[in-house]
Amino acid sequence: MAVTLTPLALERVQRFLQRDPGALGLRLGVERTGCSGWGHVADLARDRRDGDAVFEQEGVRIFVDAQSLPLVDGTRIDFARQGLSEGFVFDNPNATAECGCGESFTTGPG
Repeated sequence: MAVTLTPLALERVQRFLQRDPGALGLRLGVERTGCSGWGHVADLARDRRDGDAVFEQEGVRIFVDAQSLPLVDGTRIDFARQGLSEGFVFDNPNATAECGCGESFTTGPG
């Protein structure tokens, strides 16, 4: 499987990388948070770490640490604007439930 970017998300990440030439790509991971257990975390990757899986799409590298990979493998990242808000949106096939606000998710049987 892989982690992929929609065209809008790819364009957004490319712009971030152009503004920060020291960045290697996008880093995607998870952290314990919210009422459902896991939250997606995305930031610019500054280094390649032991155990990272690296996916590449049109010259943009996506780094995922070994602990996060089983929870995000197959995720499609989009970029959306809604009213005055904008940000990345994660379509994660491993999420079996989300909290009411959509900020966190759980995997496996509820």
